[in-house]
Amino acid sequence: MSQISVQKTVFNKDTYGRVIDTQFHQLLNQEVIEETPSYTVDDFFQLYDELFYQIPKEGDINSHQYILQREADYLGISISPDDIQALLDEITSLRQQVLETQQTINDLTKR
Repeated sequence: MSQISVQKTVFNKDTYGRVIDTQFHQLLNQEVIEETPSYTVDDFFQLYDELFYQIPKEGDINSHQYILQREADYLGISISPDDIQALLDEITSLRQQVLETQQTINDLTKR
């Protein structure tokens, strides 16, 4: 067994009040000033562009679907699957009309 040396410091009544904090200040919630990162909107979009293809397309959080829904909520826009499907159907119909019109033009120019 080895011995441990202990040193004891004794303060008299007058010195004790000046050396020892009896108000427990160290236990109070000290105001901690945290540096907040100073990101700009440009920083955000630069990082977004860098991460764009790493972000999953679908998911309840951390996905393009989540971002789209959050933005729609913020803008007061309703995005429903029925609305999206109606727009996709309209795009398909318009593409078909363009093809038919191009075919008609081709037929007329061959005569």
